[in-house]
Parts: sequence; C-alpha cells; structure tokens
Amino acid sequence: MGSQDMEAVVDGLMDGLVADLRRLTAIPSIAFPGYPPEPVREAHELMTGLLRDAGVTATEDLVLPGTAPVITGHIAPPGPRDPTVLLYAHYDVQPPGDESLWRSPPFEPTETEDGLGLRARGVADCKANLIVHLGALRAFGGRPPTGIRIAFEGQEEYGSPFDDYPPTDPARFACDAMVIADTGNLRPGTPTLTTALRGVAELTVEVRTLKDAVHSGEYGGAAPDALLALVQALATLHDAHGDVAVEGLRREPWDGTAYTDEEFRALGGVLDGMPLVGTGGLGERLWSGPAITVIGVDAPSVDQGASAVVPYARAKLNLRVHPQQDPAEAMRALVRHLEAQRPFGVPLTVTPGDAGPGFEARTGGPAYRAATTALRRAWGSEPVHAATGGSIPLVNGLARAVPEAEVLLFGAEDNMSGLHGPNERVLYSELRAAVLAEAVFLSEYAAAYGSGTRGSGS
Repeated sequence: MGSQDMEAVVDGLMDGLVADLRRLTAIPSIAFPGYPPEPVREAHELMTGLLRDAGVTATEDLVLPGTAPVITGHIAPPGPRDPTVLLYAHYDVQPPGDESLWRSPPFEPTETEDGLGLRARGVADCKANLIVHLGALRAFGGRPPTGIRIAFEGQEEYGSPFDDYPPTDPARFACDAMVIADTGNLRPGTPTLTTALRGVAELTVEVRTLKDAVHSGEYGGAAPDALLALVQALATLHDAHGDVAVEGLRREPWDGTAYTDEEFRALGGVLDGMPLVGTGGLGERLWSGPAITVIGVDAPSVDQGASAVVPYARAKLNLRVHPQQDPAEAMRALVRHLEAQRPFGVPLTVTPGDAGPGFEARTGGPAYRAATTALRRAWGSEPVHAATGGSIPLVNGLARAVPEAEVLLFGAEDNMSGLHGPNERVLYSELRAAVLAEAVFLSEYAAAYGSGTRGSGS
C-alpha cells in the first residue's frame, strides 16, 4: 500500500479512533495507592476488547504480584522471514492534581477551545499512544505485514515490578524491534525519535548536632546549627554558574535537537527576570549531563519556627545522570562528595536510595531507518533526535530481555501537551500523524526484511 493510500485509510479511521480515545480517557484509571481499583480494571477490559476487535485475538493477562495486569498478546508474522514488532504503552494515568486548575473536569474528555485537540487526564500520557497502536493495527485490517507482540501495562505511573520482569521471561517479548509509545515530539509538528533517557538515583542527607533545640539568643553563635550545616553542604553540589560540581558524574555535549531558551522558559514556567542555570547547550544540561535537585527538606517551617538553634535537618536529593552512566556508580560519586563535606566541622549522614538506569538507543539498524522514513512521511518534515530527562525503567528491562532488538521511542504526545499537569491535551494532528507513522513503519520495516536488509533479532 502506498503512503497516499495509507493516509486515506488512516483519515477514514480517525473518527472511530477519537471516539475510542474519549471512551478510554473517561475512565479514571489511576493505579496509585488509595484510589479504587475498579477503573483500572475497566480500562484494562476496554483495551483488551479493542485489541481483539483489531485482530489481536491471542491476548493474555500477565499477572504479577503488586501490580495491575499487563495485557500481552500476539499476531503471528505473515511468513517465516517476516520480522516481529513489540508494541508498548500503558493504560494507567497520573492523578489529576488540583482539579480547580482544570478548565474542564479531568475525566470528562473535552475538545480544546481552539478545536484542535482533546483535553483530559491521561489523554496524551499515555492513552493516545494506546490508540496509535490500535490505529496501526486497524489500518491493516488486523493483518499487519509484520508479526506483532503486545505489552500494555497498567501501573507504569506509580511504578511496578513489571519493570524488572521481561529478562525473566524473554520468550514472551521476543521481537526484532520495539515501538515504545510513551514519548512524543519535541514540539507539535516536529517528528521526533527519542534516542536517550537519563538515569535516576535518590538519596537522603541528614545532620544531627544537638539533643534538642536550644535558645538562639543563649546558644546561637557557638552551638552547631544543623540546618545551617545542611545548607552549607548542599551549596557545594553546584558551582557559581549552576553546573553540577560533583566529581565522577559524566557530562558530554548533546548533538541532537533541543529546545530553544524561549521554549524551555515557557514550558518550565520560568518567571520573568529569572536566569536559566548552568552553562552549555540545553540538550547537554537536560539530557547528556547530570542534574541534582533538592526535592524535599525536613526542617522547622517558617510559620512554626521558634527562636532556637535547629538540632536536626534532612534533605532528599534527586540525581539525574548521563544515559550511559551506571546510576549506582553515579550515586556512589554523590555519596562520596557529601560524606567528604564537614560544614563547620559537622559530619553528614548520607543514605542511598533507589536507582534506575538510563538508556541510549542504537540508531543504525533497519528498524531505525524505517522509522525515520515513516516519521518523515507522516509529518512531512525531517525527523530530529531528542532525549528526555525522565526515566522509563521498563525500557531497560525490555532491552535486557531482547538485547538484539532495536528500540524505537515515538508517539502522539508532544512536550507542550501538559503531561502530569492540569489541562493535559493531545492534538488531533499529532494523533493522526503518529498512527500514520506507525502504519508506514510496519510496512517499511517488513519491506526491508523482505529485501534482505535484516537485523539480528527474532
């Protein structure tokens, strides 16, 4: 089928796909503790039924302790020499947050005021991407030119033992390429392949200096202040420009596409007059270099602060690291740095927490070439490479399960869609282009295999 014919097919599917997206996003499938489990099961049942109607008749739930069911399934390749593609997305969503900030109820899918998209919690992250996979299957009448494997997760946002499961059951995920649809375009209309994910680690640092708080007039000036010591230690993590000053953390130039300063300011809600911290390009600061953020502090609040020397203070740090750096190694470097500090002679207690690896995709294989062609045709412009500072731990689990498979990250989201925030939206144009891109990718990839330009998976 030619690309123009495929465009006509996808255009004919859009009304039904948008209707299914509305049905799916009306379900508050929040898999966080304290939320009812019934909506998660409802989203699971709806998605399973839609998959079966689209030709994935061999569906099965992967049930693991402590998480929602993972929908798995497959369509056999048309022939013995045809490749298999695994499709991943998740059917759970973030909580809505402060509902007073939404312009419409978060679980009442509502067209945006300009008529260009749909607004709801989870509409972009990640239910639109489920619809992309569904649309690509429908485009071929349930008989795609490649084999298909399905892995649709139900507890990605909160965290799940599924992240580490694939290497224990590699046959279930055997494929030649994977489309991980939990990312999207750098900006609307800019076809983007995400080729790297930063790794992540967390730790706590605490200071105890006195048995109890003591009068700041009687003791201040000589009694060791735990909060001042903590602040002094945290100040050593960055230099005067805001660059991370911890030895052993990897940083390299970023050679892909990145935001402009203006885009980043708008996306981050940076207040007028405030500088961006750090030196070098934004891609380097956000994706191929480290970042350390103080994400919490335990200390007396301003409203309840007494005139006393603080005896105890604690901070939680979030560390983001280069996609190829071992996060455990990076965390050890941060621990060494902090343990070497003696602010005013006061020792620190540093406790490592969880760590998750980053990821860097191979970009020279037939699946990557097919995806580049597909995105170019779908969006009508040359695809760019970008990265994300966020982590998708499952990507590493799948890559370890099927190490020869090419991993492709693209989808219907865009970085201006308000993921995890109020008024999250997806644009109809991005949804259409992503469906078209995935359908064209399957055709191009199958043709590459048929011509003998094969990868080493399967």
